[in-house]
Amino acid sequence: MTNRYKSVFDIIGPVMVGPSSSHTAGAVAIGRAGNKLFGGVPRKVTVHYYGSFAQTHRGHGTDYAIAAGILGFDTDDLRVPNAPEIAKKRGIDIRFVEEDGPSPIDHPNTAILDMSSGTKKVQISGCSIGGGSIEIRHLVIHDTEITLTGSLPIIIWLDYEKE
Repeated sequence: MTNRYKSVFDIIGPVMVGPSSSHTAGAVAIGRAGNKLFGGVPRKVTVHYYGSFAQTHRGHGTDYAIAAGILGFDTDDLRVPNAPEIAKKRGIDIRFVEEDGPSPIDHPNTAILDMSSGTKKVQISGCSIGGGSIEIRHLVIHDTEITLTGSLPIIIWLDYEKE
C-alpha cells in the first residue's frame, strides 16, 4: 500500500468553512471538479448521494459545499455556507437526491453530479477520501464514458463551443 499523505495537513485537512474535511472540504473539491470539467457553472445540477453522504449531507454541510464548488468557490471562501441561496439567485437549479444501495464507484462518501446547460451534459462521479482530498472515478462527457483508476493526474482537453 502506498502512502497517500505527504504531510500532516493531508490528514488534518485544508483551511475551510464547514464542519468536516471529508463531508465539506471534500465536497467543495468534487463540486469544483465538476465546474472545471463542465467549463463553468451549469444551469441545472442533480446531485446523487450514496453511503454516508446520503445519510448525513444536510448536517455536515455537504449540500452547501457541493453548491459552492459548482459555483467555483474555494474551501475557505466565506460564501460557502450561503452557496445554495447564491446559486438560486443566479438561476442555477441544484437538487439533491439520497440514493439507496451501494455506491456505483465503491466508496461511502460518493456524489454523482449530473450537470447540464442546454444540450451540454457532463456527469462526474467523485468520492471524498478524507482530509479534503477526493478521487474522481468516473466521467461521462459528450456521451463518452471514462473510468479513472490509479493515483496519477490526468489531463482532459475539452474544446466547448459557445452556446
